[in-house]
Amino acid sequence: MNIVDVMVHIHPNLSAEKRARIEEVLGDHDSVVSVHFSPQHAHELTIAYNPETLNATTIIEMVRQWDEKATLIGL
Repeated sequence: MNIVDVMVHIHPNLSAEKRARIEEVLGDHDSVVSVHFSPQHAHELTIAYNPETLNATTIIEMVRQWDEKATLIGL
């Protein structure tokens, strides 16, 4: 299995509850290997996933349920 990392920029003022929910929902996806916010930069979310069964477009759509202006940065 190949693993790909992407970074998503989240609004810096997004609530802790919404951040936790993003991590929970993405982390529960079968194709996601890891998901976490940067401890140094709370607006940076890194997701590692299997590109054979999930893509960055789907990931950003999922994140935009909580932050409609979230942007894909890449890695």
